[in-house]
Amino acid sequence: MASYFEEHDCEPGSGPREQLHRQALLELARSLFNGLEIDVGFLESEDWDHRLPPPAAKQAVESLPSVPITPQQADKGLKCPVCLLEFEEEEVVRKMPCQHLFHKGCILPWLGKTNSCPLCRHELPTDNEQYEEYKKDKVGVKCGGHL
Repeated sequence: MASYFEEHDCEPGSGPREQLHRQALLELARSLFNGLEIDVGFLESEDWDHRLPPPAAKQAVESLPSVPITPQQADKGLKCPVCLLEFEEEEVVRKMPCQHLFHKGCILPWLGKTNSCPLCRHELPTDNEQYEEYKKDKVGVKCGGHL
């Protein structure tokens, strides 16, 4: 398999380490493009310190309040942190428990992949029992082992 630089008849502008990273990324992109199966079994482990948290619980997402943007917020140029578009006055947006505001079409897909606020990482509950147990254990360790 030819490298990106060989395919495009150009020279890399960085060191050997960066070249290896680019080559690995190119091979991954080719594999995905060609529909080859990639072994991601290692991601299925319960090692939550090295994995993306599971999606937010459906009930938690459905209970996020819908709030209108106030004239003051619109005048300040408040933006959706995901798409970076300014909110319009009276536009209805979703409010996270951490008080951050998002367009519905921006935050719902995010919460369908992971359970935390894209800005502050405040976590919503999940439907994953193993992850919820992991969170309890993690809090217990932070509190000196007292649950």
